[in-house]
Amino acid sequence: MMTSVKCGAGRIAATALAALLLVTTLPASAQEDAQNTLRAEREAVEARDAARLAELIDDREALEAALSEAREAHAEAEAQGAELDARQVELQARGDALDARQAEQGDDLAAVLEVLARHSGELRDALAQDWITLGGPALPPRLDDAEVLRLEHLERLGDALMALTAETARIRAFAAPVAGSSGEITRREVVRVGDLAAFSGGELLERGAEEGVLATLARTPDEVAERLRAFQAGDEERVVLDPTGGDVLAALAQRPSLVERFHQGGAVGYVVVGLGAFGLLVALAQYAYLLRVSLAVRRQRRHLDDLSRDNPLGRVLLRFRALSDEPVPEALEARLDEAVLAEMPRLERGQPLVKLLAAVSPLLGLLGTVTGMIVTFQAITVFGTGDPQLMAGGISQALVTTVLGLVTAVPLLFAHTALTGRSRQLAGIVEGQASAALAETLEQRQPVSSSSGSRHRADALA
Repeated sequence: MMTSVKCGAGRIAATALAALLLVTTLPASAQEDAQNTLRAEREAVEARDAARLAELIDDREALEAALSEAREAHAEAEAQGAELDARQVELQARGDALDARQAEQGDDLAAVLEVLARHSGELRDALAQDWITLGGPALPPRLDDAEVLRLEHLERLGDALMALTAETARIRAFAAPVAGSSGEITRREVVRVGDLAAFSGGELLERGAEEGVLATLARTPDEVAERLRAFQAGDEERVVLDPTGGDVLAALAQRPSLVERFHQGGAVGYVVVGLGAFGLLVALAQYAYLLRVSLAVRRQRRHLDDLSRDNPLGRVLLRFRALSDEPVPEALEARLDEAVLAEMPRLERGQPLVKLLAAVSPLLGLLGTVTGMIVTFQAITVFGTGDPQLMAGGISQALVTTVLGLVTAVPLLFAHTALTGRSRQLAGIVEGQASAALAETLEQRQPVSSSSGSRHRADALA
């Protein structure tokens, strides 16, 4: 109630002061009007305050309730103030005690605390992504917030260092979330070998992007994966380790396979390999045909009386027998040579193509080399020589196509040599047998020719 009265009086005083200042600045007639207005407003405010005071006096229960709430709020505020005063006294005493201990320790122990805090933070940062913290002891505590060096700080730091050191010689198996190559995260059994490596199911692991999640390497070498899988299953006592911290295994993982090297050759590499495969197929088909013919010729040589048309020797001898009545020996020999030469295209079929592909393959490899070097020089022109990875594509094509051309030409040359040798062997057999048949026929005709000549000479003498 008193507050309301004071507020009303304050508003009246402020209004009166403002009105007075306004009145002093106005002319006489205006000042009189202003005074009347001010008097009317003051009377209205006094009447309103008097009515409110009368209302509060009449409602004593509301007045007492308001006073009771005010007393409770005042008591609560006093209790809170006392508590804050006690807290302030306690903090002041603690600060005085810390100041006293710090004064007792001196600058030397403060420097020791600073060094410990710095090394503890550096050690935590260095080991944050280390394998030793995976399923192992906790990292050393941070001492950045410590104000005074205590014995427990040294003990905790020493215990943490000893535990981490001992953990480097342990092999632990535990379950952890692992992200596969497809990105799916599953909980798998993980084996950690000291602070050197961690693997699961024959796949080497690395720290994932998310905290506490591991990820498999893009590629683990096959020989390494087999050894790790056997070790995790308990079938192998030795495990593959990389003392360089993963650099060697990472280099082995980046080593391309035969298929990847094949794809590095680009379009020229595909053409070289395609032509080489086609040439080898032709060579194999022709060599199979020559083997079949060799068996047929060998069988025919054992049975010359029963000639067959399924082999060159049989066809040549049948043709010779059909022409054996030829009276002129030179004509018979020419017909026999014609029959032998007619069989040679079949025996030498595919050899020119294989020889051509064997000669063209290195040239195509050289073409790929030149193309790859052009790509490399273009990359150097655009990006410079600062990043070797930008030139790796052209260099790979330049080297791989040369290798593919040589690898394709070598077996084709061997195939051509084998085909040539086999066909020449068969041709020699056919020519030898044909020559023997010709000689035998001419020998059979010689006595007849000699007796006819003697008879003619006797008739002439008579």
